[in-house]
Amino acid sequence: MTAGTVAALAERALKWSALTTIARFVLQLGAQVALARLLGPGNYGVYGIGITVLTFAAFLSGASFSWNLMLLPTVTRDDIRFSFTWQLVAGIVTACAMYAAAPALAHFFGEPRVEGMVQWLSLASLLTATSAPALCLLQRDLNFRTLGLVQLAGYAVGYLGVGVPMALAGHGAESLAAACVVQAAVTLVGAYMAKPHPLRPLFSHAGGPAALTTGRAVFLTNIVNWLLSNLDRVVIGRMLNAHFVGLYTVAYNLASIPNVLLLSALQPAFLAAGAKMQQEPKRLAQGWLLGLACVLVLLTPASVVFALLSADLVRLLYGAAWMDSAWVLALLFLCLPAWCCWGLSTPVLWNTDRKHQEFLLQLPLLALAVPAWWMFAGEGIRAVAVVSAVVIYARATVIITAALNALQLRWTSILPYVARGLGLAAVCGAAVLLGQRAVSTLTFPGVSLYAGGACALAAMLLLVGMRPQVLGHEAQSALGRLFPAFAPQWAPPVAPIDLDGQPR
Repeated sequence: MTAGTVAALAERALKWSALTTIARFVLQLGAQVALARLLGPGNYGVYGIGITVLTFAAFLSGASFSWNLMLLPTVTRDDIRFSFTWQLVAGIVTACAMYAAAPALAHFFGEPRVEGMVQWLSLASLLTATSAPALCLLQRDLNFRTLGLVQLAGYAVGYLGVGVPMALAGHGAESLAAACVVQAAVTLVGAYMAKPHPLRPLFSHAGGPAALTTGRAVFLTNIVNWLLSNLDRVVIGRMLNAHFVGLYTVAYNLASIPNVLLLSALQPAFLAAGAKMQQEPKRLAQGWLLGLACVLVLLTPASVVFALLSADLVRLLYGAAWMDSAWVLALLFLCLPAWCCWGLSTPVLWNTDRKHQEFLLQLPLLALAVPAWWMFAGEGIRAVAVVSAVVIYARATVIITAALNALQLRWTSILPYVARGLGLAAVCGAAVLLGQRAVSTLTFPGVSLYAGGACALAAMLLLVGMRPQVLGHEAQSALGRLFPAFAPQWAPPVAPIDLDGQPR
């Protein structure tokens, strides 16, 4: 496959990812708001505990053996059979262990409803593991149109078609469990129909050792990532109660929606395209820097705007019962740039044969984070959120540094993007505050949210319209590919960057 073909496929994949990402954002936000209002913090907290367990189970069995399908230069029928066989074995073992552990987990958290929730979600764990080979093959093909539509259908049928009606009928936390299971089932069926693959078992073949090595690295990485991403909720559930888990989970889920959707659109495309450019480090570096530029320049001001609007957002969407989560939501919104930059940097390690570094480099952070969470949990969810924010930025720093080293770049390669993002964030943040102050005497629901958001958007459009150069050539070029009106009409003012981070 030629370089031009790979670039064209990657660009098309990113366009479809952008479209389906926007649709998923609207869908997820609507479903989460509706279910949170219907169920309240207590029921949502039980679900949050269950999802924490499910995430751990999914990390154990999820795509450990299928991930290798995206990294191989070429994939054979035996590669697929081998990955599917061991993926299914891992899914069955993990689901059985999850079901058996449900009573003990309910006792640990002091919440009887956790037992039924975890048992329901053990089925979702098996379905998720079984769908991994087809999903990874779709990602490898850069077929993000089909992938996005399958994921949209799964979420719509699960949460809007099943979850919301069950919640309205008074089924409480079980409605969320059923929605999750149905989502996983629809995704499995849709992915397999879109990308059929052989189902006949194959327990060993010539490429097996390499696949198992990759699977082991994915497994260890997933364990470390789960601990660093979920232990805060485990500690809250153990030290406090399901009500506080619900408040924290809603804030965490809402803040992470942009991150999850962006990474689900960009990370697999970059990983799959990067696998085809493993022998071309310069092109790999250019693609990575382009992604970081877009995140740092465009997402940094958006994260500040979201943070300043958090209280208004919670009040309008969720109501007074959820206001204690607004402060946590604001802090986590400020973590969005770090979250996304970390997520875009991990494929660099995997495509430069440094896959073990992702979990090895984070082990010291885990050793510091666990006692910190436990120590501060007694102070409430705000203190836990502060520790989580520090952990997120520390993880981003460590992984980005490793990616820079892998590509023989320096931090000076990305500092201009950081500066542009912070400058735009200052302008947009000031606009939000001015808009909120202008309507501070009005009491209509949402007026402060609308005024602050409109002022920030107007300030950004005015600034970019008058001086589009403030975005930088990379971010403006990326926007121009999706929206031609933003295409730059000027040449980059600096010479291209060579691998050592110096102009060439």
